[in-house]
Amino acid sequence: MNAGDEGAVELAAEGVGKSFSGREVLRGVTVSVRRGEIVAIVGGSGSGKTVLLHILAGLLSPDVGRVLAADHSSPGAPLRDLSALSESEFDAVRMSWGMVFQKNALFSGTVRENCALILRERGVSEVEIDRRVRAALEAVALDPAGVMGKDRDELSGGMAKRVAIARAIATDPALMLYDEPTTGLDPVISGHIHGLIWREHLRPRSDGSARTTVLVTHDKELLRRIRPRVVMLHGAGVCSDSPYDRFGGGDCPPAAEYLAAMPVLHARPAE
Repeated sequence: MNAGDEGAVELAAEGVGKSFSGREVLRGVTVSVRRGEIVAIVGGSGSGKTVLLHILAGLLSPDVGRVLAADHSSPGAPLRDLSALSESEFDAVRMSWGMVFQKNALFSGTVRENCALILRERGVSEVEIDRRVRAALEAVALDPAGVMGKDRDELSGGMAKRVAIARAIATDPALMLYDEPTTGLDPVISGHIHGLIWREHLRPRSDGSARTTVLVTHDKELLRRIRPRVVMLHGAGVCSDSPYDRFGGGDCPPAAEYLAAMPVLHARPAE
């Protein structure tokens, strides 16, 4: 199957389980994300959303089960079992990923250096780095001339989030992963980030193939605007997996209660 074919599996968890200090956080979680999809992982605090995202991203290893991911460095983008890969093989797979962390994970330094680091590690020339960084900053509605020389500590919360997204999209990822991208931001800035996430999802990669997006969120308005497929975690497992329009419609009784609580959860300070 061609790497640009929509409908192929891009990322999947199969029977994933994870415990910390004897507390079971995930049990038997199976989720498959197809190329071109936008999928939101939701659930109450402590339900394992970020743990699942980090397992999908290879940042944590599951105690049981496995994660499969499309390898865009190989013809046809075959699925690879992350647990079976060497470090160099895993690096090849995640070269096609971009991740935006809840607290942005920008290091001390300028905006340009934050956006350039991963490109430089991949052997991209400085001329091409400059082109990509400028294009990425423009894509997130920042003026490259005005922000490239700014230090991380000079950025507002909204600007820092945009820079974090620009850093991710500068690599031309096939898969975008977001961990609570609007938590702690005011409604106006959150609205800008909603639009940015949606535009970047729709924007094809440089080879014309579709982008896939997986995000963890408590932001009810974000769900309303992007209308993703919604996977809800509850009781260490998947309680609901449905299109946005059917989420909370009865297949998972806790979903209605969660929907009512989402504005309160979203308004809490970032942890």
